[in-house]
Amino acid sequence: MKAPIFNLQGENVGEMTLSAKIFDIKDKDELIANSIRIFQSNSRTAHAKVKDRGEVAGTTKKMWAQKGTGRARHSTAKVGIFVGGGSAHGPQGNQNYKLRLNKKVKKLAFNAILSKFAQNKSIIVIDQFKPLIPKTKEGSILIDKLGKANEVLAKSKKIAIITKSTQPNVKRAFNNIPGINPLSLNSINLYNLSNQNFLVISQKAIEKLNK
Repeated sequence: MKAPIFNLQGENVGEMTLSAKIFDIKDKDELIANSIRIFQSNSRTAHAKVKDRGEVAGTTKKMWAQKGTGRARHSTAKVGIFVGGGSAHGPQGNQNYKLRLNKKVKKLAFNAILSKFAQNKSIIVIDQFKPLIPKTKEGSILIDKLGKANEVLAKSKKIAIITKSTQPNVKRAFNNIPGINPLSLNSINLYNLSNQNFLVISQKAIEKLNK
């Protein structure tokens, strides 16, 4: 499988071979969905917390006399069966949402989602980002040029710009463009890849992935 290589002028300057072990994995939609669910669960923190009877404000006086009323005996109005009382078995803010995913399975899911982009012709390679001027205008011009050369990119509303490592000029050029998400190999994960429609990857990043 191959991907076209473009320069910063939006010109097609060749093709790059994509590793079959990474970019040619098929029929793993269930694995991808399950991995994303686990990622989201691990990103979740517990916020829900209710007050029990000891935390509710109010008097500790008995509701009524212990005997002689003909009614059931009760303590204070702060117990869970009365309106305004505490919750008997509500969340306490210590819920554990952590799930585990085998490293090999995690890697396979990551490669599988990259494969979906490759199979949908939703990957192009940029020979180098280093000469890119760190201005939003330059980033917009590049995206427009690439869109004219690639119909799939032109129709994509969410595009990831992926470099081998964080490059300040790339981040400054694309950070303020709606729908463009500058990333590096150190920051990408299954979840943020799943939110993209198209990948624009630097040649060095592809070489590192291929290795």
